[in-house]
Parts: sequence; structure tokens; C-alpha cells
Amino acid sequence: MREALKSGRPINKIFVAGEMTGGPLRDICFLAREKRIPVQKVGRRRLDEFVPAASHQGVVALAAAKEYVEVGDILAGAAPGEAPFLIVLDQIHDPRNLGAILRTADGSGAHGVVIPRRRSVPLTPAVARASAGAIEYVPVARVSNIVQTIEFLKEKGIWIVGADAEGEEIFWDARLDGPLALVIGGEDRGLGRLTRERCDILVRLPMAGRVNSLNASVAAALLAYEVVRQRRKVLNEGVPRS
Repeated sequence: MREALKSGRPINKIFVAGEMTGGPLRDICFLAREKRIPVQKVGRRRLDEFVPAASHQGVVALAAAKEYVEVGDILAGAAPGEAPFLIVLDQIHDPRNLGAILRTADGSGAHGVVIPRRRSVPLTPAVARASAGAIEYVPVARVSNIVQTIEFLKEKGIWIVGADAEGEEIFWDARLDGPLALVIGGEDRGLGRLTRERCDILVRLPMAGRVNSLNASVAAALLAYEVVRQRRKVLNEGVPRS
């Protein structure tokens, strides 16, 4: 709730349990009044009616749903002269994974995340909780066809890097410093065949144990921060992608 208020997300009204007055709730009410959002005290039974299947912790906001953006909006979010950086997700089903990836996208400076419209978890309340507030800051595009989206990104000069157990390069040996999109596959089967075929390069994570893959959100974090490392190296040394 606090992150939603700080980010400027549209909220019509906030209801709070009448007996709760201190701690985080006081901060929420203060932020709401600063933004001229009405705050009304009600009984807990009224709050239960608003969210009968969830824990409201004494406060409920009547807010607009998080809106999706267009892929072009994500590209436009890069500053002049800054190489676009996107994370494209191919059928991520676990809301905790999507939420964690949104946190990684925010922390690593990715300009946005792309998810498919079908066979993928959307931006649900569970995703929002797992993102720990990052959902309010990371633009998310929801597209009808991931393969077509990859082709669109290629036309815009974006280098497409897919994470795959059979990738030809270990991820830290690949060039990840230019305009690029990291493509992360689903928890159960990785990248789809057509998605894999459209990638410019496939990279792998070295696995020394008996398990042959990592959680999708962990893989996304490792790759995203390798992008950060390489971009900072280019910035410091002044050596652009050849």
C-alpha cells in the first residue's frame, strides 16, 4: 500500500479499521492525506466484505488495477543514448517467480518486462506481494505472441539472449552490454521451441550439482546483474559493443 501511494498509482479511497491508529497505518494515512486521497475509518466486518478471500491487515484501498503498457512504451523509457534492456518471460506460471523477477528488473535497471497473454501468470495480487513494491515501478507489457514480439525487438536493433541449458556460451562469456532482451523460459520446460529458435544467442548457467537447472527468478537475477556488470565495465572503460 505504501509503495502504491509513493509511486502515484491512482487510488480513489482508503478504508482503515477504526481501532488501528499507529505504526505503518499512520504512515499510510499521512501519505494518503498528502495526496488528497480520502481516508475513512470503518469496522473490520466492512473490510472483510471488500476482500473476503484475503488478509487485509486493517487497511483496504479502492484502486485502479495495474495497467499494462505497450512494448514500444518500454523502449521509449530508455534515456537518450541509453541502450534498452528488457526481460522477456516465456510462460512463467508461478506468481512468486514473476514477482521476484519484477524485483530484479527494478534493481538491475531493466526498462521493463514482457509477458505473454496466454499460458502465463498475469499481474495478480500474489505477484504484487511477491514483488515487494516493484510492480509499481516496472512497466509490464502483456503481448499476444512472444515470437512476434521478439521479431519486433530485433527490428528495433535489440539483441535477443535466451537462457537455455544447452546454450553455446556460459552467460559471463557472452556480450551482454548493448541493447538487449533477456528471454527466460518457464519453470517446467524452459524456452519454447519457436522462442529458442528466434534468439540471437543462447547462454547457459554452469551447473556443477545433480540438479540441471535453477529457478526461473534466480536465473533471471544472475543474467540481469551480468548485464549490469558488463554495462558498467563499458561505461568505465569506454569500449562499446563491436
